[in-house]
Amino acid sequence: MSALFNFQSLLSVLLLLICTCAYVRSIVPSILDRNKVGLLGTFWKLARIGERKSPYVAACCVIMAFSILFS
Repeated sequence: MSALFNFQSLLSVLLLLICTCAYVRSIVPSILDRNKVGLLGTFWKLARIGERKSPYVAACCVIMAFSILFS
């Protein structure tokens, strides 16, 4: 079953994208800052979510980890 049809997998992919984009922007900000519109602008927006909502994203990652480990 692909991640698009399984809700738990879709959420874990979304959380991984948010965390990865925030990490890449913290290391090399010029990659994501020059693409703020279009398809690549989505990655910039995910990085902004990861930066601004980091306590909530971290809590969701911990919850998702326990959910995947114990289900």
